[in-house]
Amino acid sequence: MKALSLRAPWCQPALFLAGAVLSLSAQAAIPIERWTHASGASVALVASPSIPMLDVQIDFDGGSRRDPAQQAGLASATAGLLSGGVKAHAGQPARDENALSEAWLDIGAQFGASASSDRFSVQLRTLTEPDLLRRAVALAAQQLAAPAWPEAVWRRDRERAIAALREADTRPATLASRTFARAVYGDHPYGAQTTEASLNAIGVADAANFYRRHASACRAQVSLVGAIDRATAERIASELLAAVAPNGCPTLADVPEVKPLAQARLERLPFAGAAQAQVFIGQPGMARNDPDFFPLFVGNHILGGGGFVSRLVSEVREKRGLSYSVYSYFAPGRHAGAFQIGFTTRPDQADDAVKVAQDVLRRFVAEGPTEAELQAAQQSLVNGFALRIDSNRKLLDNVANIGWNGLPNDYLDTWTDQVRRVTVADIRRAFARVLQPERMVTVVVGAAP
Repeated sequence: MKALSLRAPWCQPALFLAGAVLSLSAQAAIPIERWTHASGASVALVASPSIPMLDVQIDFDGGSRRDPAQQAGLASATAGLLSGGVKAHAGQPARDENALSEAWLDIGAQFGASASSDRFSVQLRTLTEPDLLRRAVALAAQQLAAPAWPEAVWRRDRERAIAALREADTRPATLASRTFARAVYGDHPYGAQTTEASLNAIGVADAANFYRRHASACRAQVSLVGAIDRATAERIASELLAAVAPNGCPTLADVPEVKPLAQARLERLPFAGAAQAQVFIGQPGMARNDPDFFPLFVGNHILGGGGFVSRLVSEVREKRGLSYSVYSYFAPGRHAGAFQIGFTTRPDQADDAVKVAQDVLRRFVAEGPTEAELQAAQQSLVNGFALRIDSNRKLLDNVANIGWNGLPNDYLDTWTDQVRRVTVADIRRAFARVLQPERMVTVVVGAAP
């Protein structure tokens, strides 16, 4: 489900720290201004005047779920090539890859692109000093409007990506994750695997066509967080959206939903020389718009998402010593992302560990958590909420997710209340509806026969 990263998307000017602290209290309202641009794009702004910095993200419906079947990895390849050089545009000169990187360093700003399962995203980070801001936005617009699509850069990046794939194939976790994705998603695009053959089937013309088809202003989500006002945000959004306006608004085909599993499936695969057995257990889980998102989220924190205080860790690690680490999580997207339990264990005790994990899951789905477990999870999540928005970039991620998933504008303001409102009955009902322990995929790689 995760798109292969073909390039390091961010330059690293020393000017920026890992994250600029945002002076917003976890309990304070986070005012999100939202409007619709003339192009049809949705724009959201959080004005944060305390730090002279701006973070911008534009999301397009062009993630790996849009990759052609024989060209898995195309969305990620396109994102990487976006920084391979630019043609002359709007009075700015053509720049090759090195000159483009130097131009960003000269401004002291960052620009990058990436592709996830659902989204093709570009991000800009810059200081808001007027001249630097103007130059950064203009350069970002040039990259969006006039990518050069250099053949030599793609050949190099493809060789690097293939080398990374070959190296990954030496690890049992790679075989386990690929087998698990195929079994859970079937022929859905979420389960597509980037391979050497699929990368060799991609050319620069394919990347250019993919970009023109999917980088459409009409469906874009623009999120801005930083020390600017509404008028400045409108100007920046208009300049960046104008850069992709020539791409038009092509109609995109509907992507089918992930099919539920019909029966349980066990994949037991050998892996020569593996010191540990890699285990995955799971099924299609929930989409991000599931009405039971919060009961499933809080419940999973208790089951296996809360680290050392989770049930799985208690039963698999603490009581029986079958694994050092065990976890569970939901991966919601536009479609039902996987629910997954994962751990490594000694090959000779893999069967015991699998049975314990399955038993814990069955009991949790049938009975739900205890009141004490729920209260502890709620306290942990509420107390940790401030860490979810303690930098401009984290807040940008949240604002972008709100827009992309159609969540209410006050989502962050009500997040802790939503967590507190979850009951044991809510969790038991939601888990019983979404998960079917008797029909899950179990993948064991490297275990003794």
